[in-house]
Amino acid sequence: MLIEQMVDTTPVYPVRPANLDDPVDEAAIVELLDLYARTAQPDGDPLTPEVCEQLVPGLRVIDGAFVMLAHYESLAVGLAVCLPGYSTFAAQRLINVHDLVVRTEYQGQGIGSQLLRAVEAHARTLGCCKITLEVREENQGAERLYRRLAYSDPSGQRTRFLERLL
Repeated sequence: MLIEQMVDTTPVYPVRPANLDDPVDEAAIVELLDLYARTAQPDGDPLTPEVCEQLVPGLRVIDGAFVMLAHYESLAVGLAVCLPGYSTFAAQRLINVHDLVVRTEYQGQGIGSQLLRAVEAHARTLGCCKITLEVREENQGAERLYRRLAYSDPSGQRTRFLERLL
């Protein structure tokens, strides 16, 4: 009996930590987050020029913040913006994936999975106990990705992220 081996044909997009001091990486981060703002926000508004100007400098001053970039040739096709946190229940560091973005035309090709795996690998090197993230209820594609990679609500309930703007 001949058994066929399944071959993963998912394209591999190189993922690496962004250099927040590199103008090319800075431009890619701003561009991808602006695209995300235009599609993820209910009003579809782009980032303001002030936010675009201060975005990466703001990340630079957060000790432990990092960004993972995925590329197709020279084009940045996805990113994960990661911020440090602390688990009081485990008394250990954690990483929060604050934004996960994949260009629309590249979605469904495994880039989000590769970005999250790169974040997980980096978090392990930092001694983090977990990775957290939030997903809007209407973003079912992202939620399927997260659940496929074993992200879950530890309480078994639907967690909502609330905010109060200051």
